[in-house]
Amino acid sequence: MSLIQVSNLTFAYEGSFDHIFENVNFQIDTDWKLGFTGRNGRGKTTFLNLLLGKYDYSGKISANVHFEYFPFQIANKEQQTLDVINDITPDYQHWELMRELSLLKVSEDVLYRPFDTLSNGEQTKLLLAALFLKENHFLLIDEPTNHLDMNARQLVSDYLHTKSGYILVSHDRAFLDNCVDHILSINKTNIEIQKGNFSDWWENKQRQDQYELAENEKLKKDIKRLSESAKRTSIWSHEVEKTKNGTRNSGSKVDKGYIGHKAAKMMKRSKSIEHRQQSAIDERSKLLKNVEHADSLKISQLAFHKNQLAELEHVSINYGDKTVCTDVSFTIEQGERIALAGRNGSGKSSILKLIYGEDIHYTGTFRKGSQLKISFVSQDTSHLQGNLTDYARSNGIDESLFKSILRKLDFSRVQFEKDISAFSGGQKKKVLIAKSLCEKVHLHIWDEPLNYIDVISRMQIEELLLEYSPTILFVEHDREFCQNIATKIVEL
Repeated sequence: MSLIQVSNLTFAYEGSFDHIFENVNFQIDTDWKLGFTGRNGRGKTTFLNLLLGKYDYSGKISANVHFEYFPFQIANKEQQTLDVINDITPDYQHWELMRELSLLKVSEDVLYRPFDTLSNGEQTKLLLAALFLKENHFLLIDEPTNHLDMNARQLVSDYLHTKSGYILVSHDRAFLDNCVDHILSINKTNIEIQKGNFSDWWENKQRQDQYELAENEKLKKDIKRLSESAKRTSIWSHEVEKTKNGTRNSGSKVDKGYIGHKAAKMMKRSKSIEHRQQSAIDERSKLLKNVEHADSLKISQLAFHKNQLAELEHVSINYGDKTVCTDVSFTIEQGERIALAGRNGSGKSSILKLIYGEDIHYTGTFRKGSQLKISFVSQDTSHLQGNLTDYARSNGIDESLFKSILRKLDFSRVQFEKDISAFSGGQKKKVLIAKSLCEKVHLHIWDEPLNYIDVISRMQIEELLLEYSPTILFVEHDREFCQNIATKIVEL
């Protein structure tokens, strides 16, 4: 066991006026299974890069371990997988590698295939196995679940559960709950560490947020009451002071000493109330700094003239001589939230593209309603570039509504001035989702919409789909999201 000590860490990107981190202090035990969470754009990947020494910073990071980043960058993906393993971890015993592959349920024969022929799940498992062979290394595992199907996620989660000595960035709640024992969270104003899994952290956060919101309301009422009381007392004191130079109704002279004493007493009371009021204001200023604002999203879907929007009967899809799926049959009816499930490579994305209208070769019967309008969110965000204003105009959506949705998804106004290509992976995905929510359509088709998206935004999207019940067909490997959202599951 050793410690990673972070002291007075301060960092901002060159040319930026905003600090990503400012005077941050905490320590990490290298035996921990540490889950790393925070909203998109808060600096999770930046912090991992600081540990790797990629950027200059002020403050100090001290550690007696070597850091290793996942996913490992592979120069030549066409070489044999065994050669890729040797490049990552030259000094290992073959039996050790086989032990790791056994835990991950990967057969030995994949080692003798070109790396680029392996599925995403197989590549992820092989790279994790190779990295955990390294001794005295603290692993920085950055979003390993993206593009993994549910079965692969469960296997990788179970594997990490048997390990220790890593930071894991993931937004999949069930995945984190199974394999971490501490949570490192980047909040709005600080970084904090708590013992327990994600659900423990989230329960504590909600409890703290509710306490602060209740205290805030109480102090707001106290400040208002004290303000009104101070104002009344000040007026009374002023009126009493004026009577020193007047006379009583009986015509006798006033007792200026008594009245002066009474006025001073009232003024003292007024000052006391003002002091209490200021104390209440000071206490209130300490609250709500880390309460995440997750305003409700809205969707306005068009009603279709028929209850059934589309139907597939015994559909098979082929690419050349390769069959990706066979005998697929299901219908899409208004109000249904359909999860398309299956292992990677089972044809889920191909089915979505077929229904959306792309030129996909298929056999069988496929029907969809005439004049059916569809909004599509793809997995790919690499095409996104330019500013948000031009993007809204080129896609024919309302710019104000588009930016309002992004604000609700935790975009700062500073982001609106940046080029989309500079956004984080999660922020780019939010651009696609916000665009989709702005489009007036009968059906939404989303292909792995939650990749890279933070947990709080996932919960906002869940609430949206549950409240408005739009017709949606989606592929998503976040188990909890699917369980909460899907009204029907189609297994390929």
